[in-house]
Amino acid sequence: MKTLYAAVLAGGISACALSTAMAQAPAAESPAYKLYRATTTKINDLVHTKLDVRFDYKKRYMYGKEWVTLKPHMYPTDSLRLDAKGMDLKTIAIVKNGKTTPLTFTYDSLTVAIKLDKTYTSAESYTIYIDYTAKPNELKVKGSAAINDAKGLYFVNPDGTEKDKPTQIWTQGETEASSAWFPTIDKPNQKTTEEISMTVPKQYVTLSNGRLALQKINKDGTRTDTWKQELPHSPYLFMMAVGDFKIYKDKWRNKEVSYYLEPKYAPYAKDIFGFTPEVMEFYSKTLGVDYPWYKYSQIVVRDYVSGAMENTSATLHGVYVQGTKRELADRYYDAGRSTIVHELFHQWFGDYVTAESWSNLTVNESFADFSETIWAEYKYGKDAGDAHSLEAMQNYLNQPSAKTKDLVRFHYNDKEDVFDVVTYQKGGRILLMLRNYLGNAAFYKGLNIYLKTNAFKNGEAQQLRLAMEEASGRDLSWFFNQWYYGAGHPVLNISYKWDEATKTQTVYLQQTQDGNGFTLPMAIDIYAGGKKTRHQVWMREKTDTLTFLVPSKPDLVNVDGDKILLTKKTDSKTLDEFAFQYFNAPLFLDRYEAIDFAKTRQTEKAAQKIIIAALQDKYYGLRIKAIAAANLTSYDDVRNAAVPVLVKLAQTDDNNLVRAAAITALGKLKASGNMSLFKQALTSQSYAIQGAAMNAIGMISPTEAVALAKTYQNDSEGALKQAVLGVYATNGTDAEWPYYYDAFKNGDPNAQFQMIRKTAEYAGRVKSPEYAQQAITTIGELGVKYKQFGVAPTVIQLLTSIKDARTKMGDTASATAADKAIEPLK
Repeated sequence: MKTLYAAVLAGGISACALSTAMAQAPAAESPAYKLYRATTTKINDLVHTKLDVRFDYKKRYMYGKEWVTLKPHMYPTDSLRLDAKGMDLKTIAIVKNGKTTPLTFTYDSLTVAIKLDKTYTSAESYTIYIDYTAKPNELKVKGSAAINDAKGLYFVNPDGTEKDKPTQIWTQGETEASSAWFPTIDKPNQKTTEEISMTVPKQYVTLSNGRLALQKINKDGTRTDTWKQELPHSPYLFMMAVGDFKIYKDKWRNKEVSYYLEPKYAPYAKDIFGFTPEVMEFYSKTLGVDYPWYKYSQIVVRDYVSGAMENTSATLHGVYVQGTKRELADRYYDAGRSTIVHELFHQWFGDYVTAESWSNLTVNESFADFSETIWAEYKYGKDAGDAHSLEAMQNYLNQPSAKTKDLVRFHYNDKEDVFDVVTYQKGGRILLMLRNYLGNAAFYKGLNIYLKTNAFKNGEAQQLRLAMEEASGRDLSWFFNQWYYGAGHPVLNISYKWDEATKTQTVYLQQTQDGNGFTLPMAIDIYAGGKKTRHQVWMREKTDTLTFLVPSKPDLVNVDGDKILLTKKTDSKTLDEFAFQYFNAPLFLDRYEAIDFAKTRQTEKAAQKIIIAALQDKYYGLRIKAIAAANLTSYDDVRNAAVPVLVKLAQTDDNNLVRAAAITALGKLKASGNMSLFKQALTSQSYAIQGAAMNAIGMISPTEAVALAKTYQNDSEGALKQAVLGVYATNGTDAEWPYYYDAFKNGDPNAQFQMIRKTAEYAGRVKSPEYAQQAITTIGELGVKYKQFGVAPTVIQLLTSIKDARTKMGDTASATAADKAIEPLK
């Protein structure tokens, strides 16, 4: 699963698409946290699950018939307990020789205890028949920050009453929500084959796991589709989807690959998902295990409760992965593309071999996070992979509570809590460190052993350790003990001393975090006399002093030369050393660190040299970073050197985001001489470039920007739409309010929180009390809806600012409305 939700940050509200910022520190003293979360004991094993389902759109019910085959795991048993959340259970019977015999059972609305007709041994299997009704909308369940709902089965616009929204049905099983739509043993350490027959209105398309085995047209205007998943997988990976989707058929080797999209986006199916077969080939060759399932489908649905979900052979995505050609041209390796590869890697790590418990979720999600980086390296180059990895590491380091949590977590308040920056981003970085330590050949051989040993079964971190030890011949208990079964990360301070008399370079390493030190193998590169010498060292204590004999004073001592350590680092290099590092050390992070250091020292020539050179860095992300870093308003030398480069970048760079960043930087100068450049940029096919140009024009001529925005508003998406909205928010009048407010009211939560401050400012100056009160109502509703995440103080502040502005205008009705909106937020 890829998580997706808004984050509330100190000092305001902003959007954070791919992090786990809402995850809170564990309440270590709570009774739930004190429980040891053992792997679920197996009494009965699932063998085969057969479902026959139909849907009641009006009631939001699913009528189901199930035949579930099981056998005792080890010990004889005469009873069975199934998870079955919020259902009407009409009949439960044993099936023998085609006949059903009712069984006695007790049901508490969450699980059903069934008395079998006899005692069965592990050599015997038996089949239970269940006639039931699933009522997901009546189920009272708790979601999490990562997965904001857990009712298993979702009806989208079932009555067709919501304008511009299709009618759909889809499921979401992780963690244990499949049992809201069919009775099962809803634990990740169960595996079962599957057959699902769905009866749906004949105009709709269906999707499920495995292969479409049969389609039957019924006389009542419905169609029954039967899907068969003939290789075993866990119940949480079962899926169904129903709706008006167009299917684009692709292939990988001899296997079907397909993309299900709403008709509006069907023409762009290949643009959105077309690289999937290439990723399947890359992963298959890298792992030495071919893609293991019958087919691979991807479907985009409305109102999805998280980011995406790796249902076996049928991944389900939220709408953010899709786009038109023009939108996708600005995205590069964005959240959508990284999610596509993330979910695909799960088909091996998560589906083929599944975490045996949520405590061991790392063997699913850390690998999927890791896969995002290795695909970026392969497809876009090492700089892109390192940039993606750095962003993930920063997401982890920026969460103070994360340092208290183990990667393998046997204590938690709720299983949903494990879906966080530790399991995802930290876990992915740990795997990259392990790959670096062992080398590619041994690391990927270890993954191959792990996958083949545990195929169609379950895995945990210790099995991963054993596989890596078998492949490498090295003991790895030290690595797994500190990184998998311990918490936190090293906080590393680095300082240096050169002794000219003895030609000795000393490096002082100090870990300043609380608790024990980390064992850190690392490379130290010494650049001196025109050459680089690499030293492989181990830091085994919290403090270490290293000495090296060097013929001449080094130009640079580069600790962690592979830039692989998961650490919060303070490095006392000088500006000249960072300048040398930028121009001579080979990696993305070498150059990134130098730009970062130079950013606050632009009065000095060495810093200016770094910034100006970085404007033309080979990696587009660092060009953008340098553009943002260049201080064009305070330092004449920087501006005089940078502006000609920025003009060239704005006009000719091969990356749309770089061109947009250069236009943005030039726009801040408010120089009318650049107006023709900005107007020319408005003719681009890139929404990012057009949006930057619109904003730049607004800084020079607000009136002209508003007029231009009107001509573009009906053909705008992405950055251009945000620019149009921004121009209206800053300079618009009552005439532009309806368009702006419609975008605000109907935006997703991330978009709403991005717009909320500007909306408050706009509402404070419009002439119409009705318009002001529209904003007050919607802002107040957002505050109440997300109050639990700490937004109330900021929302109260915004509503108060509207009230004050309306009071000055004599609009007492709106001021009163603001008071009423504030009340439930207190």
